[in-house]
Amino acid sequence: MAKVNAPLFSFNASGQLAKSLVYGSWKGLDVVRSYVVPSNPKTADQLTQRGYFTAAVAAIHAALALAAHALSAADQAAYAALASTRATPRTWFNEIVAVWAKAKIAGNSGCIYTDGEIDDGTVGSIDLIMYQQEEGAATIANGKFYFGSSKTALIHAVAATVTPNTSVALVAEDCSGFLTAGNKYFVQFRPDAADPCEDSVSGIYAFTGE
Repeated sequence: MAKVNAPLFSFNASGQLAKSLVYGSWKGLDVVRSYVVPSNPKTADQLTQRGYFTAAVAAIHAALALAAHALSAADQAAYAALASTRATPRTWFNEIVAVWAKAKIAGNSGCIYTDGEIDDGTVGSIDLIMYQQEEGAATIANGKFYFGSSKTALIHAVAATVTPNTSVALVAEDCSGFLTAGNKYFVQFRPDAADPCEDSVSGIYAFTGE
């Protein structure tokens, strides 16, 4: 039986209606879908995909529990910012899982970026570091930080200094060519093409130019 909080079709409802429609909420949205008989197919491809999701969730939990350089509120906000560029609603948690799965489907390794810090206290210069929580023995070899004035226009690229199994960073990098004091900017790290962790991109961090 469907339960309604106002006249049906006017506000929200929950539950099934005569095994025809199912009302509920999804990521804060009121939704309705056709009733389907639950199933649990277990083809090889589906089991592989579920394995990617399971590994990603375990990696997130491990990153949250780190004693040093744990996945912080700022990192979660960065992944939420990346999620906001997608066509459908997605949480920061789901965004990390999706990025991880995309990397795995492409034959690459998963990675989560944590404890992202930006220091742009010197005019035209920026210090930026993120810590890598990589899958197994795989490690990032090369990558770049991409900057822009909006989340969807990261058009300036600067090569990162990669410390294997530790961090990706810019140290006192001169970015005066595209940073203007007082303007808001966005930045994301992306491993280079053909890197072992290609497609394992970071969230999108925001900062104000100095």
